[in-house]
Amino acid sequence: MITPLLLSSDLLDPVGSAARAPVISAFLVFIGLCLLWVFTLASQDDRPESLYVADRSLSPVFNGFALAGEFITVVTLFAVSGAIALFGYDGFASAVDSVLALGVLLLLARKIRASGHYTLGGLFSLRAAGQGPRTAAAVVTLVITIPLLIVQLRAAGISAALLIGMSSETAQVVCTVLLGCLIACFAGVADLKGTSFVQALKVPVTLVTLAVVTLLALRKFSWSPGALLSAAVEQSTDPDAYLRRGLWAHTVGLGPLNTISDHIIVILGTAMMPHLILRVAASRSGWYARRSTSIAVGLTGAFYLLLITSGFAAAAVVGSSVIGGVDANGQSAPIVLASGVLGHASMARVVLITVMACVAFLAVLTAVTSVTFAAAVSLTRDVLARTGRPLTNLGEIRALRSVVVALCVAGLTLSAALHRYPVEFLVAFSLSVAATCVFPALVYSFYWPGFNHRGLLWSVYGGLFLCAVLTVSSPTVSGTDYALWPEAEFDWYPFHTPGLFSVPAAFLLGRLGSSKPNRPAEDAPREAASARRKG
Repeated sequence: MITPLLLSSDLLDPVGSAARAPVISAFLVFIGLCLLWVFTLASQDDRPESLYVADRSLSPVFNGFALAGEFITVVTLFAVSGAIALFGYDGFASAVDSVLALGVLLLLARKIRASGHYTLGGLFSLRAAGQGPRTAAAVVTLVITIPLLIVQLRAAGISAALLIGMSSETAQVVCTVLLGCLIACFAGVADLKGTSFVQALKVPVTLVTLAVVTLLALRKFSWSPGALLSAAVEQSTDPDAYLRRGLWAHTVGLGPLNTISDHIIVILGTAMMPHLILRVAASRSGWYARRSTSIAVGLTGAFYLLLITSGFAAAAVVGSSVIGGVDANGQSAPIVLASGVLGHASMARVVLITVMACVAFLAVLTAVTSVTFAAAVSLTRDVLARTGRPLTNLGEIRALRSVVVALCVAGLTLSAALHRYPVEFLVAFSLSVAATCVFPALVYSFYWPGFNHRGLLWSVYGGLFLCAVLTVSSPTVSGTDYALWPEAEFDWYPFHTPGLFSVPAAFLLGRLGSSKPNRPAEDAPREAASARRKG
């Protein structure tokens, strides 16, 4: 499991005072162009369906590129390469898990699209009647979304502070707030089609940038991958353990069951994110959904291959100790590597650092927007539009925009308030909730006709309760040096993530709950037919 925590210090200035002015200027121009493009792409359509799923008009190739773009976030871009640079094999294993997650999504893509629904509430209502399943879906969506917003915005602010050479806590918070406001403007006018264009553009830009940095690193070692890997091992903090499991401090002493638990929540949790489900549901048909996901598998595989290579390259060119001196989890590795592969007096170095900064901004911009937009669609469609007086199309769109802004403000406020705390467990918790509360519910809904209202609520709320209790009781919250409260000791749960127990328990709860028949008011077929007519 990769930590999204950044602990920057003033030990290294990767940009340098001479290059800082042109880097910042180019970066600001890029931000302005991105915002201008987004406002240009903003839909003027007053039909909610057009905003939510682009009328399901996206071609499989285009949607496949956009789906691959969903996997390129600022956390993956910085955390995976940084983890590999510092922890070797442990970071590599997490990258493989993220690719496998797309395989899980591929298995369910046709079913998701064929259901006709694009929110968790709609999918949960397939075999469960009433407002209860939709409310449960909204709760789960919020619990998944808010931690991701906190982490993404926080990472963006610290990265921006590193670029301007001011890595103090105050500078990081200011950068977080400023970038968060810009992203809120982006998200406030975005729709699925507009964000798809930006997501699709991000893929080739990121792949080309990482390829260039990797090739420049290979040039330093006479184009020999073996020599680069040997240098990475030699420059690591522990050459004997660098290519073996257990170098990452968070997994030391927790045993193989902890590793299995981490793999479960990364693979299943990543696949079950609400914004990925919305993206798959926007396909023209079930076949197109599988085709889009297959294309995304190839592109995402290429991205992670380059990311893995760049992580080893950062360790070889810069050294793990230097990268660890900038932040404890190595998330400055891409920028430090871009700074180190070319000479300090080179204009090409300025260009390369600027491009890497722009890729990072593009990653956080699209990631926060996609996560926020999917959560807002779920809350608007499944809760606001179904309580009280029915909303008109215009009223529903206004409600959507209001929810988007509210989520951005909440995420930004919490990100700034929690900036000094090691909140790395939030991503693990978010993935755990997705793996525990969404995956079992969808598997039962698609493949077991006996799944009913009571079974769904038991599975979702029971799984959510287990995730909360086991996460709070884990070593990520207390009892260890990297915990939220290292001095406290209530870490009776021995593993880093709850997936080893929470996912099987959610399946069991769904089975036990469904063993009793629904009440007449919970007639699933009638609700399912009504939900399909509503789209």
